[in-house]
Amino acid sequence: MKVIFHNDFYQVYTSDPAAEAGRMEAVTEVIKNRVDFVQAKPASEADLLAAHTPFHVESIKNRALYHHALLAAGGAIQTATLGLVEPAFGLIRPPGHHASSNSCWGFCYFNNMAIALERLKRTESIQTAYVLDIDLHYGDGTVNILGSQDWVVIHNVSSYDRRSYLEDVAREMERCEADMISISAGFDNHERDWGGTLKTEDYTEIGRLVRQAAERNKGGCFAILEGGYNHQVLGQNVMALIEGLSGE
Repeated sequence: MKVIFHNDFYQVYTSDPAAEAGRMEAVTEVIKNRVDFVQAKPASEADLLAAHTPFHVESIKNRALYHHALLAAGGAIQTATLGLVEPAFGLIRPPGHHASSNSCWGFCYFNNMAIALERLKRTESIQTAYVLDIDLHYGDGTVNILGSQDWVVIHNVSSYDRRSYLEDVAREMERCEADMISISAGFDNHERDWGGTLKTEDYTEIGRLVRQAAERNKGGCFAILEGGYNHQVLGQNVMALIEGLSGE
């Protein structure tokens, strides 16, 4: 599988847990011999403005982390574009699902998912989309930007019981009919992370369910990194999701 990444994502751009030193290394060390890396390119300002207000874009532009936020948004677009023809994963940061059209919080600055899906819709690459947010925290920013759009369905999995969680994902994928299925891939619900719910192999199952639904729909699928903060297990969890998405 192709993984969108940039060496600048190794840099510590702020003091929050998503930017912590060693987080990206924890993933790349595990997956480096099993994936093909593609270098992320920054998003254009036009892409940002499709999801955010000019005021919000300017407010982030004035911060030192703007370069990283721009790379993450652009990497998400590349991941989504690849997802049209093959499953892909965006190993990007900062995360994005807490970034609304005119504000942000929770370690997020631009909403990478919304920016990517807006690009696909604007270029008529897709007609419909589905966002499966598996992060521990509710993706309020994605809902703020895309929730009122009739071409996209957003589902935040909220169960704290492992079996119920996976059953929820399975039900959603059984009835999903979108051209593109995208995963806001937070890994902080792992049993050794903040949420304490899922096992590593569960991410393989989630990826498999998404891939099968995409194949049934004759559409695409992709995932982009959101949360996940235990460096000891993050790489294995990312690899597990990649295995499920790629059919390994």
